[in-house]
Amino acid sequence: MPDTELLVPRKRPTQERSKRKFQAMLGAARELLIEVGIESLTCEEIAVRAEVPIGTLYQYFANKYVIVCELDRQDTVAVREELSAFAGEVPSLEWPHLLEKFLDHLAALWRNDPSRRAVWLAVQSTPSTRLTATQNERLLAELVARALAPLTPSQRGRREMMSQVLVHTTYSLLSLSVQDVTHHEEIVAELKRMLAGYLLLEESTADDD
Repeated sequence: MPDTELLVPRKRPTQERSKRKFQAMLGAARELLIEVGIESLTCEEIAVRAEVPIGTLYQYFANKYVIVCELDRQDTVAVREELSAFAGEVPSLEWPHLLEKFLDHLAALWRNDPSRRAVWLAVQSTPSTRLTATQNERLLAELVARALAPLTPSQRGRREMMSQVLVHTTYSLLSLSVQDVTHHEEIVAELKRMLAGYLLLEESTADDD
């Protein structure tokens, strides 16, 4: 598998029955990722759990890595919708409160759905899955950059990198927060302080300019 290959399904279903099978396979993969992790995950077990022939699975997915990347893509779409709403509220004098509310929402998603972390860890497992996950994160970073524009007018050249760092840092600390459940709230609180402090610093620098 080339390290520069983006992992996508061989095709996407168009008929309702095929769509149900497609989602059943993805749902089965989520369950198994939680139970056994990416190393022990197999396409055969996914097909059995989803109650579809293995040939049907291979019609859509070349291997298990394509499946976990599609799961990551689904998670990204869901977060992107929430992030679009947040970006639409900025600029606002209340943006620190909006940021805190958005991070609380993400933290609840990760705390209540173990598959979020299972998928995120799985896409870190190979160069191609990491590359695909990076592309998914960039979709979120584009929205973050748009939200940051009025807060960082003098940082146009840095804004893209700033946004990518913010997205990846958020995901990394959310993963830690659900790994160490006894300190979940404290880790999320530190994440809020970190991001708000970073953005307030940029905002104050812009005011000085």
